[in-house]
Amino acid sequence: MSHTVAAAHRGSAQILDSTDDADRRILTELRNDPAIEVIDHRDRQAATSAGLLDAPQPDEATASRYWAYYPWRRAVVAVLDPETFRRIRFDRNRNLITRAEQDRLGQLRIGIVGLSVGHAVAHMLAMEGVCGELRLADFDELELTNLNRVPATVFDLGVNKATAAARRIAELDPYLRVQTFTAGLTEDNIDTFLDGLDIVVEECDSLDMKIAVRQAAKARSLPVLMATSDHGLIDVERFDLEPDRPILHGLLGDVDTAALADLPSKDKVPHVLNILEATKLSARGAASMVEVGRTLSTWPQLASEVTLGAATIAKAVRRIGLGEPLPSGRVRIDVDDALEKLTTPASRPPDRQPDRAPDPPTGPAPTEMNEATGATEATGATGAVMARMAAAVVRAPSAGNAQPWTVQTGPDSITLRLDRDRSSLLDLGFRASTVALGAAVFNARVAAAAAGRSVAVEFGDGSGDGGGAVPHAVIRLRDAHRPDDPADLAGLAELYRPMLLRETNRRKGRAAPIDDETVALLDAAADRQGARLRLLTGPAELDTAASIIAATDRIRYLTPRLHAEMIAELRWPGDPDPDSGIDIWAMELDPGQLAVLDILRRPDVMTALTEWDAGDALGDYTRERIRSSSALAVVTVEGREPADYLRGGSALEAVWIRAQQRGLAVHPVSPLFLYAHEEDELRALSPRFASSLVNLRREFHDLAGTRRGESQIIVFRLFEAPPASVRSRRRSGGIGVD
Repeated sequence: MSHTVAAAHRGSAQILDSTDDADRRILTELRNDPAIEVIDHRDRQAATSAGLLDAPQPDEATASRYWAYYPWRRAVVAVLDPETFRRIRFDRNRNLITRAEQDRLGQLRIGIVGLSVGHAVAHMLAMEGVCGELRLADFDELELTNLNRVPATVFDLGVNKATAAARRIAELDPYLRVQTFTAGLTEDNIDTFLDGLDIVVEECDSLDMKIAVRQAAKARSLPVLMATSDHGLIDVERFDLEPDRPILHGLLGDVDTAALADLPSKDKVPHVLNILEATKLSARGAASMVEVGRTLSTWPQLASEVTLGAATIAKAVRRIGLGEPLPSGRVRIDVDDALEKLTTPASRPPDRQPDRAPDPPTGPAPTEMNEATGATEATGATGAVMARMAAAVVRAPSAGNAQPWTVQTGPDSITLRLDRDRSSLLDLGFRASTVALGAAVFNARVAAAAAGRSVAVEFGDGSGDGGGAVPHAVIRLRDAHRPDDPADLAGLAELYRPMLLRETNRRKGRAAPIDDETVALLDAAADRQGARLRLLTGPAELDTAASIIAATDRIRYLTPRLHAEMIAELRWPGDPDPDSGIDIWAMELDPGQLAVLDILRRPDVMTALTEWDAGDALGDYTRERIRSSSALAVVTVEGREPADYLRGGSALEAVWIRAQQRGLAVHPVSPLFLYAHEEDELRALSPRFASSLVNLRREFHDLAGTRRGESQIIVFRLFEAPPASVRSRRRSGGIGVD
C-alpha cells in the first residue's frame, strides 16, 4: 500500500465516498491490506435508529457509501451519511438541546489554546455537538504526568497534545472539522488561528500567551472563556459586547507582556495568584502555590475539576451561541462547598396513605324517617332541619374543591354567597362557581326533603348589586304544613344518605357496560332538573374525547397562570390549608407518578416544554382514565344566563348521586374551555393557545351533540372501581349564623 492517502491525516479521519472513483480505489487498497482492520457496524446503527422516536432512517442508497479511514488506528470504519449520523448521534441531546438549537450551535467555530485542560473542553464540545469547527493549538507533547487529567492513554505518549485531542474527536465524529496548530500559537500564525472564529477558549500555561491571545481576540471582538481547576473558576470576557473591557478584568495591571515570556514556574506564581485572586483559592490550592519550585514542579490539577470546568465551558458556549444572557465576569463552581451543604430531602410517605373509610353522614340518622315521605317524627323541629341543610350544603362539589361560597344561616333560611377570592381564571363569569352553587342548592333540597320539608330558592345573579357583585342564593324553608308533592319529596329524601356519601373517585378503574335501567335513571335525573344528559360510550367516541380533553390539559399545564392555579389546588401532607383543594392522595397516583408530579409542579419545566412545543404526555393522566371508562357523561342546559348554570349545577349533582347510587364511580374531567362562550374568553384563558382551544371546543361540542344555545355544565367519567382512597375535606367553621 502506498500510504500517501494517510500522510496528511494523522489527526483526522479521511472520509471516503465509495461512489467516487478515486476514493473507491483507496478503499480497495485498504481492504486488500492485511494490516488494515475493516469495521462495519451499519446494521447496528440502523437498528439503533429504528428504536428511536422521530429519528431518520438510513437511506439504502447511501447506507454503504461512506467510510472513515483512521491511519493511526490502521482501521477503516463504515459510517452513515453526515446528516443521518448527526441526527442519530445527538438524539439523546433532545430536548436539553433542541434540534433547532443543535443546528445553530453546529455552525460555531471555536478555537482552543492549550490542550491539557483544553483537551477535555474540546472533547466536551464535540460530544455535545455545539460546534461545527474546532481549531486546536499546542506545541507540547503528551507526557506521563499529563495522564492524571488529560483523557489520553499510554499509546499517545510523545504525540503532540493537539493531535491527540484531534484523534480522539475524530474517533467520536469523523465529520467534525478539526484543524491542529502543532507549533502552538506564534506571531506568525495567530491571525490564521483567530480569523473567522466565534469563540476563543484559552487554557495555556504561558502567561505572555494568555495576554497575547486576549489582545488579539479583543481586537477582533471575540469572547474569551477560561476554566481553571481550583474551586471551579470560570472566567468570561465578552469583548464582543464590551470592546473596551480590560483584559483579564485588569487583574494583571500594566505588566510588561514581554517580561512574562519564558518565566520558570516559580516566578509565574505571583502573576498566577493575581489572575486567580489568591484570597479565593482553596486552602490546598493556595498552599500548593507556595510549594511550586520546591516540592512541586508546577501547580497541581485534578481530572475531576478539569472535567467540571469543561462542562461549564460547554454551557457558556451554548449561551453565547444561542444569544442567551452571559455577561463578562467570573464564578466559582465549588463542589466542596456544595457537598458541605448536603441536606436531607423532605420526607414523603413511600406509598400512599392507607385507604380511609368515607366520612360518616352528617345530621339525623335516616332511621328516624317516616317510610312514606322521609319526614322526621319531629317535623316542626326547624332548627334541626336547618342544621341538616347547612351541613348538606357544604358537601356540594365544586371545581378544584374551592368551596366558593360563604354560608349564612338564619332561623328559617340559608344564604349562599359566592366569594370572589375563591374564584379562578377558569371561573369565567363565575359560571363554575354558580354551578357549584346549584349543586349546593340541590343538597339543601334533599336534606329538607329528608325532614319532610320543601324549600323555596331565591337567586340573584348580582347584576343589580353594583360593580364587582357576584351571584347568591337564598334557600328558605317552607311552612311544614304546606309540603310539595309527597312523591317528589320522597324521591329527594331517598337521596339523602347517597348525597352524604357522594365522592370524587380518581382511580383509573375499568370499563363495564352501563345497563339500560341505569341510563334511564340518569337521564331522568337530569331531565327533572331541567337539563339534558348525553353519554359517550363507544370506544371511538371515548378515544376522541380522551384526545380532546388531554389536549386541553396540556394547554392548562403550559399556560403559566392556569398552571399556577392548578398546582395551588393540590394539598400535600402538612399543607396549612388541608380543608379545601384536592388532597394529593386523592389523585390515586402510584409512587412513580407522584415523583413525576414533582417535576410537573415546576414553572420552569413548563416554560421549557412550551418553548419546544412539546408536552403531549401532560394529558396522559386524563387520557388513560377516559379510555378506561364505561362512559363519558356530558350535562347541558338550554341558555347561558347565571340562572341556567344554577339549574345545571342542581342537575349535575342529581346525576352524580344517582350514578354513585347505582354502583358507578364518578370523576369530573371537564375540559379547559367548558365555561367559555366566546373566542375572547378563550383568549383570556390562554392567549398562546386560543386558536387551538377554539378548534378543540368545536370538536368536543360536535362529538357530544351539544345543540346551539346549550351550555355544557360538566363532563365526568363513569366507571367501575373501589371507593376513593380519600374523600375531599370541607372547611370547618365556614357556616355563619344570623
